[in-house]
Amino acid sequence: MSEPHVPEPRLDRPAKLLLRALAGERLERPPVWLMRQAGRYLPEYRATREKAGSFLDLCYRPDLAAEVTLQPLRRFSLDAAILFADLPLLAQALGQALDYRDGEGPILTPPIRSMADLDRLSLEHLPGRLAPVYETVRLLARDLPSATTLIGFAGAPWTLATYMIQGGGSADQAAAKRFAFADPRGFGRLIDLLVQAIIDYLDAQVTAGAEVVQLFDSWAGALPERLFRQWCIAPTQAIVRQLKARHPHLPIIGFPRGAGLLYQDYAEQTGVDGVSIDSTVPLSFAAERLQRRVCVQGNLDPQLLVVGGEAMRRETTRILEVLGHGPFIFNLGHGIVPDTPPAHVASLVEQVLAWRA
Repeated sequence: MSEPHVPEPRLDRPAKLLLRALAGERLERPPVWLMRQAGRYLPEYRATREKAGSFLDLCYRPDLAAEVTLQPLRRFSLDAAILFADLPLLAQALGQALDYRDGEGPILTPPIRSMADLDRLSLEHLPGRLAPVYETVRLLARDLPSATTLIGFAGAPWTLATYMIQGGGSADQAAAKRFAFADPRGFGRLIDLLVQAIIDYLDAQVTAGAEVVQLFDSWAGALPERLFRQWCIAPTQAIVRQLKARHPHLPIIGFPRGAGLLYQDYAEQTGVDGVSIDSTVPLSFAAERLQRRVCVQGNLDPQLLVVGGEAMRRETTRILEVLGHGPFIFNLGHGIVPDTPPAHVASLVEQVLAWRA
């Protein structure tokens, strides 16, 4: 395999390891953090969740949301913390009702199925309704260890639209795809609204202290190529362009999960500084096609973290050997699952910390 091209590093040379990777530096060892590193696999999270009373109360109480964000950092030597919140909070701030039911995940009502439904959504109340999230960011910016990077995040427009149109999670995103196919004008209006809402949401997180932001397009892989370009690449490009106009040195990570070969066009056209790859992406493709353009983040299968042992160590070494010689952030291909043993997370982080390029 050919030696990967390394993007020119930024001249302002940020000090934190994760910021250096996103600026294009080739490091002696990659920074490491894990999607859903704060969550149900930790007993201290479960205790805090019970104290909160409901999941929404946990998200909207800054003291508790900051606490669960910090919990994994007390156990593991991670290079970043990601704000504890949830993707559909933005839909609620726009005007949908949001509830969480055991075994069902988020429930958004009424589902967005018509122009009349769209008329009920508004940017007007975003600052007030999301103020607790921004306060959580401020608390974290104050309390995080000095070497730890604070990551803010939002769902990408397509993924948020799937939740809003379905009224919750979906196995195949069929309702959103039908809307997009049948009424591209109406669907485009929803996407445009979400683009502006996400820009404002992430801008406020950065103003409060977030140093990096990540866009989660969790259902990007459901889109055929034409719609991927229209509803994933183009809106992300608009978000990145406007955020960087407001914050020129803000690093942005995109995660178009399931994009397959279209990861390359996403990396080349959106303007993101880093691309998070799912566990199906071949490492050679990531090194040869993506690392030439951006920092790559990923992509250990979360189930290997559950299994642990030699299987996890072997695959972790393979990822490090292939991607660790260019701009790289070690992470999973998706989030930590609830039945992950914390001891396996500790073992993984120790292995990454000990590795040298």
